[in-house]
Amino acid sequence: MRVREIDDDEGKRLLRIIRRGSGSVVTWRRAQMVLLSAQGMTVAKIAEVTFTSDDRVRDVIHNFNTDGFDSLYPKYRGGRPKTFTLPERREIKEIAKSKPAEHGLPFSTRGLTKPADFLVAEGVVDDISHEGLRILLREEGVSFQRVKTWKTSRDPDYAAKKARVEHLYAIADSEVVPEDGEPEVIFCLDEFGPLNLQPHPGRQWAERGGRHKDPGRDPRPRRRATYTRPHGVRHLFAAYELAKDQLYGHIEKTRNRSKFPGFCRYLRSLHSREVRLAIVRDNYSPHLTTKRCRRVGAWAEANNVEIAHTPTNSSWLNRIEAQFTALRYFTLDGTDHTSHKEQGSMIRRYIIWRNRHAADEHLREVIDRANVA
Repeated sequence: MRVREIDDDEGKRLLRIIRRGSGSVVTWRRAQMVLLSAQGMTVAKIAEVTFTSDDRVRDVIHNFNTDGFDSLYPKYRGGRPKTFTLPERREIKEIAKSKPAEHGLPFSTRGLTKPADFLVAEGVVDDISHEGLRILLREEGVSFQRVKTWKTSRDPDYAAKKARVEHLYAIADSEVVPEDGEPEVIFCLDEFGPLNLQPHPGRQWAERGGRHKDPGRDPRPRRRATYTRPHGVRHLFAAYELAKDQLYGHIEKTRNRSKFPGFCRYLRSLHSREVRLAIVRDNYSPHLTTKRCRRVGAWAEANNVEIAHTPTNSSWLNRIEAQFTALRYFTLDGTDHTSHKEQGSMIRRYIIWRNRHAADEHLREVIDRANVA
């Protein structure tokens, strides 16, 4: 019996595992057996060199041929067996996710103490500690979270608008092929702001205080508690091109019907007129075409652009919202800019950095956590 054909990359990876001084001894021994087999050594000779049995060598080679490198790493499951059965774990999870009032309890919220006592009183389990309940819920993917707000859309065209936006996203994600006359490039557009000159809450690394603090350390940086805003506000017009994963933005003093078409013209200039664009945006009044003002609709018809509005109270459907979350996290949190020029410069430099490092792991984590569309 021999290991399957090993390519150069796999051979180098096996060598790294064997030469590494740290790590699991079991992984090291298994990698050694596989590499010796790849070099043409027989099972009996490998067993002699590695001081093990022939059957053990055959098992390692067979597992590597089936599962690859995953088979080299031991999957220990030490400790005592799980205390609760699968049906019990499911019932505990459902009770923890339910509201106390559903069980006739006079509480609006509960932590770990009351659910643990309730589970024992109802006979779901014989006994469970608070720490045991916390660990079980964490393993089941349940955590103690703040209840967020949700606004229901009353848009009579909710289904049609949502379906159209999702279809445009499918085109941008290459899940469907656009038909003749459909947009080829999809933008998500919105305004971010108002941008005020005020201290923003944030986090930073600092020397710890208390009993273990360094007596000679400098005071921790603090955030101003009182401030004035005599310099007005600014607004960021931003668009996110889905296929290219690029962010574009212009900072303006106002956001109105005269500024908005100017930013749309900039987006149009990024692609030739033959390429049909689609712009996904919300129902903010300067975005709409009305009887009194048809400049947005007329411009779109004349410039081969489709305007796709998200349903009322459904801005979560606009994928640029997740980009704004990342912009706020990386650029504004923990800042106290002295001028709009300084603040605007930081935002512009962030957009440049973000477009050059769109695959940054931390950036993707923040965006993926905020993106619901």
